[in-house]
Amino acid sequence: MPAMPPPVLTELDGLIEYIAQQQDAFRIVAFGLTDEQARLTPTAGTLSIGGLIKHVTHMQAGWTDRIVSAPGPGTDHQRADDEFALGEDETLAGALAAFGAQSAATLAAVKDKGLDTPVPIPSAPWFPKDIDAWNVRWVALHIVEELARHAGHADIIRETIDGATMYELLAAAEGWEPTDWLKPWTPKA
Repeated sequence: MPAMPPPVLTELDGLIEYIAQQQDAFRIVAFGLTDEQARLTPTAGTLSIGGLIKHVTHMQAGWTDRIVSAPGPGTDHQRADDEFALGEDETLAGALAAFGAQSAATLAAVKDKGLDTPVPIPSAPWFPKDIDAWNVRWVALHIVEELARHAGHADIIRETIDGATMYELLAAAEGWEPTDWLKPWTPKA
């Protein structure tokens, strides 16, 4: 996927393209990492790239279920104990495959449901109590927000691991030719 979403003609196209672009950020930030590197928590916090991929997979699953179930209530997904960690028995490839499948399901749900469909608000302490539902439009924008926030976390973690930045990684993953100002990422020896 290119670094920027393509031009869009409709609101729905724009939402789909921006969700897809933010989803792709996780494929790019994980490019070239080993399972061990995907488990690293090199910053002051406890986040890892593998754990962030698992979290955004889980986040999308919860919202996708709510979209598909709308206008019914859907299921309140509970955060898994291991949601933010790539376990020793898990692989980055497996986490990315699950993320890819969930990302496709999320895009399909947003495309198919209709932006004005009411989506009942989950029961969590951070959601308002004076509103019964948002709509699919709001949920799609929230998914963009969540993906972007955590892609930013992943960018910082990746740069801390090996100095790689998004455009270098994107150039390597997409096979761009080197320029005077951008060299595709290569693993350090």
